[in-house]
Amino acid sequence: MPESIEEIKACINELRGDSSTPKNVCNKVGAVLALLESDGDMSINVSKALNILEELSDDINIESFTRTQLWNLVSLLERVA
Repeated sequence: MPESIEEIKACINELRGDSSTPKNVCNKVGAVLALLESDGDMSINVSKALNILEELSDDINIESFTRTQLWNLVSLLERVA
């Protein structure tokens, strides 16, 4: 499982580092990263992170490439949950 969390963190950092990623997406995935790095029940943190990402991916103003990256993160998190 730690490899999966590290893979997710790497994907989040890649998304946040992309200059084409909107600021609101960077902020939300930053919140997801904080959840994954926090102490506490990982299953609860993963569920909260999934909720954030799914809500964000429903935004019609998100570019299709960014939405695909968000779905990839959701898929990775679902494997960990």
